[in-house]
Amino acid sequence: MSTPPKRSPLSRRLTAAAAGLLTVGALGAAVPAAAQDAPEAGARKASGEHHGRTVDLQVLAINDFHGNLEPPTGSSGRVTHQHPDGTTEQIDAGGAEYLATSLREAREGHPYSVTVAPGDIVGASPLLSGLFHDEPTIEAMNALGMDVVGVGNHEFDEGAAELKRLQKGGCHPEDGCYDEGRTFEGADFPILAANVVDERTGRPLLAPYTVKKMKGVKVGFIGVTLEGTPDIVSAEGVKGLKFLDEAETIDKYTKELRRKGVNAVIALVHEGGTPASTAYNADCGEDGGKLSGPIVDIAKRTDAGVDALITGHTHQPYVCSIPDPRGEDRLVTSAASFGRLFTELNMEYDRRTRDIVRASVEGTNRVVHRNQEKAADLTSLIDYWKGLAAPVANRPIGWISEDIAADRTRPESPLGDLIADAQLAHARKLDPGADLALMNPGGIRADLVYAASGAEGDGVVTYAEGFTVQPFSNTVNLTTLTGEQLLTVLREQVSGSNAASPKILQVSAGLTYTLDLTRSGADRIVADSVRLNGEPIDPSASYRVAVNSFLAGGGDGFPTLARGTDPLVGGDDLAALQDYLTANSSAAAPLDAPAADRITVVR
Repeated sequence: MSTPPKRSPLSRRLTAAAAGLLTVGALGAAVPAAAQDAPEAGARKASGEHHGRTVDLQVLAINDFHGNLEPPTGSSGRVTHQHPDGTTEQIDAGGAEYLATSLREAREGHPYSVTVAPGDIVGASPLLSGLFHDEPTIEAMNALGMDVVGVGNHEFDEGAAELKRLQKGGCHPEDGCYDEGRTFEGADFPILAANVVDERTGRPLLAPYTVKKMKGVKVGFIGVTLEGTPDIVSAEGVKGLKFLDEAETIDKYTKELRRKGVNAVIALVHEGGTPASTAYNADCGEDGGKLSGPIVDIAKRTDAGVDALITGHTHQPYVCSIPDPRGEDRLVTSAASFGRLFTELNMEYDRRTRDIVRASVEGTNRVVHRNQEKAADLTSLIDYWKGLAAPVANRPIGWISEDIAADRTRPESPLGDLIADAQLAHARKLDPGADLALMNPGGIRADLVYAASGAEGDGVVTYAEGFTVQPFSNTVNLTTLTGEQLLTVLREQVSGSNAASPKILQVSAGLTYTLDLTRSGADRIVADSVRLNGEPIDPSASYRVAVNSFLAGGGDGFPTLARGTDPLVGGDDLAALQDYLTANSSAAAPLDAPAADRITVVR
């Protein structure tokens, strides 16, 4: 089967829209818990003063913003606060207008202040940014005073050339400029990619580091993304690029900075960990003992000359002290995601040694509250882009009776089931013999929220809301697997590259099995429990399986999916969801959330 001509995400979305119109921290080393409970009470240092030969330095950090210019909805727009008695509460947080206000207030009285982000500022964005190739987010980052950004995996969603355009500016090569007489100027801040190199030349794709100079104070920032980026980005997005070891790369450039007389170094690392508690102000434990995941090993291996590691990728909040190779405590931080939190780091810079006084480094995760004044310039920027997006964004595509959540605390989610069902329905229009669909959980970016539609009315699902859930412009593809290959795919969820952090695929109606978490490795998939429409999987039989184009290429650690036969490329995955919602819901008969009972979990 021939592949349809490639179109830009915006072109595909606008085509689909037109068709639709026609058819109907935690705690730092010395930060008391009380400061976390009332961050607005002023636990910050009165910085900017000289203390003999030292001056106070402030670093503000966000991560994994993902183009969330408007306040994120549902669980994506809340953070968990832990009270001293152990009880917790949920706080609504986030939105670029509030984030700008929070950062500007935090900088007051801090003449030596730098604002940074370790990746995924763009990519997997809601429609307001994603429809315009994330130009709105870059403009918002410029406005709120971003100084330095490291790359993350999602900066490669549209490839290296597009990443360079976001840095340098210019109109999109396919969609052009979005308003007459208005040209995209690019990022006012450097985007760093120290461990992303050209396969042929070995040279970094973008600058590996930058030095921020402030009245004699010099601080080096090195930006790296996770070495495993090619495993979680489409092959086209990282074509011709090689991703190097994070710690080794940081060490290399730390030494180079030292040779240039820059001894104060902070690493922006798009790789992260998972804390024991999801509360943003939870205690990380002695020596970061309550934090697990890849960043722990990276931090322990990274040159002791690096004074702090600001991290991301896992969308978790933490401020932990982890020993460096010399056994000395070093702060490792992350501010969750979507601009709901920012991390404030305060430290002393020694002018004589030209270094940060390690023992002085403190960090606090602070909530971006929505009960504060909005930044008027960000409001104007958002309103401008909303006006351009409105004809597409506000079109209803379905109706729901309740929230349909992408619950990542469970192996199976109601929204995951809904999307898998939608993709199977789409696949059966291409091939009536399609048997099942599998959906990667990382491709589901937000909940469908009953009350999120505002003026459109409760329960209405708009095109913008659908785009926020599935923003990647994947296609729904069909492939043929043997029964044995299908069982192998299910085992790959919990083995191989997914052994440490399982990726449980969402499954369409009719496929059921047991996931036994008391076992280890591939054995966690109970083979004789796997059924399709009540019948055991026949290892020698053939099954027609629908997956998105990312999974079809073996993405997310599922190489067996790339070995299927008789491939068939279908339509846009968002169009598949839109068609399913339109066909299966109405204002009079809205869709209920699926029961999420296809995978039986044994704990």
